[in-house]
Amino acid sequence: MTAPLNLCHWINGKRVEADRPSVRTNPSDTNEVVAHLPQAGPAEVEAAVTAARDAFDGWSGASPEVRADILDRTAALLLERRETLGRLLSREEGKTLAEGIGEVARAGRVFRYFAGEALRLHGQTVASVRPGVEAGTRREAVGVFGLITPWNFPVAIPAWKAAPALAFGNTVVMKPAGPTPAMAEALAAILHEAGLPDGVFNLAIGRGDVGQAMVDHAGIDGISFTGSQSVGEGVAMGCARRQARVQMEMGGKNPLVILNDADLDRAVEVALDGAFMSTGQRCTASSRLIVEDGIHDRFVAALAERVAALRVGHALDPDTQIGPAVTEAQQQGDERYIEIATGEGGRIVAGGGKPQVPTPGWYVQPTLIADTTAEMRINREEVFGPVASVTRVADFEAALAVANGTEFGLSAGVVTQSLKSAREFQRRARAGMVMVNLATAGVDYHLPFGGTKKSSYGPREQGFAAQEFYTQVKTTYTWV
Repeated sequence: MTAPLNLCHWINGKRVEADRPSVRTNPSDTNEVVAHLPQAGPAEVEAAVTAARDAFDGWSGASPEVRADILDRTAALLLERRETLGRLLSREEGKTLAEGIGEVARAGRVFRYFAGEALRLHGQTVASVRPGVEAGTRREAVGVFGLITPWNFPVAIPAWKAAPALAFGNTVVMKPAGPTPAMAEALAAILHEAGLPDGVFNLAIGRGDVGQAMVDHAGIDGISFTGSQSVGEGVAMGCARRQARVQMEMGGKNPLVILNDADLDRAVEVALDGAFMSTGQRCTASSRLIVEDGIHDRFVAALAERVAALRVGHALDPDTQIGPAVTEAQQQGDERYIEIATGEGGRIVAGGGKPQVPTPGWYVQPTLIADTTAEMRINREEVFGPVASVTRVADFEAALAVANGTEFGLSAGVVTQSLKSAREFQRRARAGMVMVNLATAGVDYHLPFGGTKKSSYGPREQGFAAQEFYTQVKTTYTWV
């Protein structure tokens, strides 16, 4: 076994030693301790915010080329170390090694993209209505951003929050999710190795009270949060009280519609990927499969066969396709939703039991549940595990109504060979992202990410949309 890490906070460019009262165990093998964890309190949050505020003027006033070079070096280090860091990610979070390595590489590419964006922050020159006056706009850094990040993408999501914040001249205080702080500390170390000035990026490892202290702190100008709806509501209210900027991503209950004219093999592949890969622990997972009557029975039979054949196991085993749940609580929650679904009349067509794995871990058998209706809890509440439900519908209009019939609106997909149906679904689906013949999970880092309804609040994340949150517009007038 690999020796456990002793994690630290990062404040004002230095690793801050602290007591480590808790441990993070490997979800694939709970006999292994991945890391010993410190717990930040008010003093650490205060020190981190003070460091970020003190560093803001120098960082925001630096040449964009300076910021671009540091972000580009960060990208190079992430890509160079993707295998080592990917292994740590898989040990800490539980996703397969291939997925862990891929996520680190994605984080590197996010930093590389925003290294370029640092040089592309545009303003406008506008003709004034007054003779002899030049008018225009410019975009400027906002200040200090608090980043509250989730466990399911423990380096990619911190990257797509931190990279634009830093690229545009802001400073950062970040709180990673409780189950996955090791990847956050690894990112902090790489940023400083790349040359980031002291105080520009600060990391406070801790529980929810750390996030609450950030939300309430007058020295933080904006919060970017990814997590649950229940926590997000508190974040929104806290930011509203202070009139701080807020950006929130709060999950999904994403529909994948299979129409009668779909290519069956393609539909099965798309559903398998979207619903079950990454142990279903993606906010964009295809957890609701809505299938037209004419293809329903063939689709369910073919998908059930593929789901039953998925190999569950240790994240580092090269034969594993589905790793463990991230925590025991998540494992138990997945199993409870399977019981709820069957209790309400759902029929298990694949999975539903306990997988046999040599190591003790938080494993969940991938499960497909047929004969569900739109009103069942399995189709209305986010499970966040390798569990998918199937709902039979009569036609396209019924499918669209079921797809749009929840409080979530993050991602939606349709599988069809009809261009007309595809265009109609893209137009009428109430979701921030719509996929045609693709899994609902899987997005490009240079395009906006976000949803509608209760899935998201505030400006979009990622890509060219990121500047809307991480910069502010200043209008200038000059009499010449």
